[in-house]
Amino acid sequence: MTAPPGAAFARRARSKIRRGGRPAAQRPKQVAQATGGFTLLELIVVLGLVGVLLGLAAPSLKGFFASRQTADAAAQILALTQLAGSRAAAQGTVYRLNIDPQTNTYWLTVQEEGAFVDLGCEFGRRFLLPEGTTIRVQSPWGDASPLSYIEFYPSGRTEEATIELQGRQGEVFQVTCESVTEAFRVVSPQEAQGS
Repeated sequence: MTAPPGAAFARRARSKIRRGGRPAAQRPKQVAQATGGFTLLELIVVLGLVGVLLGLAAPSLKGFFASRQTADAAAQILALTQLAGSRAAAQGTVYRLNIDPQTNTYWLTVQEEGAFVDLGCEFGRRFLLPEGTTIRVQSPWGDASPLSYIEFYPSGRTEEATIELQGRQGEVFQVTCESVTEAFRVVSPQEAQGS
């Protein structure tokens, strides 16, 4: 004998009523129990500690970024020396890296009809050193007066010179060329102390 069509539904409803007292649709929702999360108080304490640690570390990070700016300026000067050398050889004309310690600026010029003129492009603009950074250019022969420019010739030769950048923190980076046939290179404060 087969059961009436609603009998299966009735059996399920009776079983649900026995387990919870009411059908599932009528039972109040149970609140989920916290099993392993953090309380709001714990999160606030951790964020407070992180804030204190960052406050203690901030002064030393400021010095790090100031030192990085001086290193970046040295790398930029090095890139300009490489550009001047390659353009001088490619175009068969003399290029100059001009340096003005009074305004802490440096820029490239090219010789045209006997005079040095601005390049007229992004690389010919005046670059400003980071605040607190000073620059000077010395000849390897120990001349008393600092140089105001370094020339790059079509033959691939350049003038021997050392460009010295001193940052706010006292760190000194040198962009140096020790021989007329060598390329310029950056000497970091660590390298200078080791030599």
